[in-house]
Amino acid sequence: MKSLANQTSKATQEISGQIATREAVTSITDISKVINEMSEIAMTISSAVEEQGAATQEVTTNITGVTSAAGETSQSAGQVLDAAGELSRQSEKLGQESDTFLAEMRKL
Repeated sequence: MKSLANQTSKATQEISGQIATREAVTSITDISKVINEMSEIAMTISSAVEEQGAATQEVTTNITGVTSAAGETSQSAGQVLDAAGELSRQSEKLGQESDTFLAEMRKL
């Protein structure tokens, strides 16, 4: 009877050990699944951050281009304004010289 009790006790301990091992394996498997899901989420976030960075860089490049074009346009407008001023001065001078010429021609 004592031997049977010892065998029963050993068998109970082995079964308990096997159950604990199975529960540990199940827990580890579940933890591994959660870690994999978290890794996938982190990769998705990383990808989104990369895309956002690329979009921001593109916008920055476009803004730089627009700023440069605006500067060039402003410079060109200044040059056109200077040329128009010079043309106006030359036209005025030509008008004065024409008036002088006509006045001299009338004297003759």
